[in-house]
Amino acid sequence: MNRLYAGSALAAVCILGAAAIWFFGKDDGFVRLDGGTFRMGSDRHYQEERAAHQVTVGAFQIKKTEVTNAEFAEFVAETDYVTTAENDLDPQKYPGVPAYLLKAGSMVFAQPPNPVDSRDFRKWWRYVAGANWRHPLGPESTIDGMENHPVVQISPEDAAAYAKWAGGRLPTEAEWEFAARGGLDGNEYTWGEGYDPSQGWKANTWQGEFPSTDTKDDGYHGTAPVGSFAPNAYGLFDMAGNVWEHVSDWWVPFHTAGTQDNPQGPPKAIAATFADPSVGPMHVVKGGSWLCAPSYCLRYRPAARQQAETSLATNHVGFRIVKDVSP
Repeated sequence: MNRLYAGSALAAVCILGAAAIWFFGKDDGFVRLDGGTFRMGSDRHYQEERAAHQVTVGAFQIKKTEVTNAEFAEFVAETDYVTTAENDLDPQKYPGVPAYLLKAGSMVFAQPPNPVDSRDFRKWWRYVAGANWRHPLGPESTIDGMENHPVVQISPEDAAAYAKWAGGRLPTEAEWEFAARGGLDGNEYTWGEGYDPSQGWKANTWQGEFPSTDTKDDGYHGTAPVGSFAPNAYGLFDMAGNVWEHVSDWWVPFHTAGTQDNPQGPPKAIAATFADPSVGPMHVVKGGSWLCAPSYCLRYRPAARQQAETSLATNHVGFRIVKDVSP
């Protein structure tokens, strides 16, 4: 779903096992996790989640919620930061690319009125000039009244810039997955092994036939205010659904097997071998989004993962940050 292809060809509880202890100190919007060992990945679902393997992570603090529009606006007001989606492409670097694709903008979900072939994402994604974090659906849209929704239309580069300003960083994929599991090592979901909506909606996801019909049974079409659903056992909100979240790892479509200690992900050069040269190496996103449906994208699970381009933003991807702790 890259920018160029989009146009030319028109993504305190008891903790089980050897895991961590978590606690709230001063409530600054973060939870401290003391680290632990867990089973990362899954052999049950999508190929890119394999192979499941044992991982140990150290202590870190993680933000309870996804970064909101209000929080990102504060960052921009203080720094005058300009996001990826607000920058035009240099025509000298992209010869032959249609002029409209050189204009600042990003990808926007465009719900088709009738059922379409779910194998072709071009049926529901559009590149929209003027779409950015302030105008997530296009230049006529606004985030007024959505201050507590997760910020979207954010590239990995934008997320890393905010994290640095806020005194933190993006989590590694291993840290993010450890936190999302909430001590329920090996379970399918952030809340346990199964999902029965009759017992209450647990995440902001898609209900109905994707991508043409969203019944909004969970109360939302599009993003929900952060914290609208119950937290996991670590007190973290929206670790499933709402928006995908950027992490720091470069993307390869598998996990390296074997026991690992504080893995940082593959080198950029390795990631580049799994990317189209016109796009470049991509980053990992985690957690699924409001666009995930069991019939199409069962990815509102801790093990789920997809790729995100460094130079492209969408209206279903955001982020949260972590902070290091002293030994």
